[in-house]
Amino acid sequence: MRVLLVDDETLAIDRLRTLLADVEGVTIVGEAGDGESALALIGETLPDLVILDVQMPGRNGLRTAGAITVDPAPEIVFITAHEHYAPDAFDLDAADYILKPVRFERLRQAIDRARKRRMLNRTADRVEALESQLAALRGGAVAGGGDPEFWVPSRHGQVRVPLESIDWIEAARDYVLLHTALRSFMLRTTMTALEEKLTGTPLVRVHRSAFVRPARVSEVRRDGRSVTLMLADGASVQVGPSYVSTIETVLGLSR
Repeated sequence: MRVLLVDDETLAIDRLRTLLADVEGVTIVGEAGDGESALALIGETLPDLVILDVQMPGRNGLRTAGAITVDPAPEIVFITAHEHYAPDAFDLDAADYILKPVRFERLRQAIDRARKRRMLNRTADRVEALESQLAALRGGAVAGGGDPEFWVPSRHGQVRVPLESIDWIEAARDYVLLHTALRSFMLRTTMTALEEKLTGTPLVRVHRSAFVRPARVSEVRRDGRSVTLMLADGASVQVGPSYVSTIETVLGLSR
């Protein structure tokens, strides 16, 4: 994965470079501190992925992403300290949206998603169609099943996110992030309201700030009393102490 880093803060670029050094298969092909320089470098280096800060002087990250004209276009992962940019970011079909401070596991997950999207986009016209097919292959799509769905705000209205496409959900301040196999969606709601909505569905609460689809759990790691779920897409989700017995029962684990 050939990656271009774009941020007007040198310390932020340094941190990303350090984190990416531990992500297998990543090569940094350039660095830019503003939108104009980023567009020039994108044209020269043709990166697979651009990790792009939203807030920059002059042309900000959203405008920069919207001005990319190379074909094939790189995947975009936005990074920012402000969650209110999320609807615009995902309206640009970003692979992911990460809130600062950037955590290694969250960054690695975003890169894995971008890599997967890039591979799948070579064989499909629309990411939305692929997500529907993927959900159907999992056996989650049942006609008339009545499972809840989410309508997520976008620049031009709202985007439907079916429950069967969601692998896990995490809290992000006043919002939640709905993680699917190919992208994430940000929705303004509370975990309490979400728990009520998800009662009786395949998504199980495993932490005060996380829900997980057990069928997507590929490994359970224990470190003393700490339990972490490793998902099929490489994401790691911490299990809260009061939820350990619940997830052990759901997964059929024996201690």
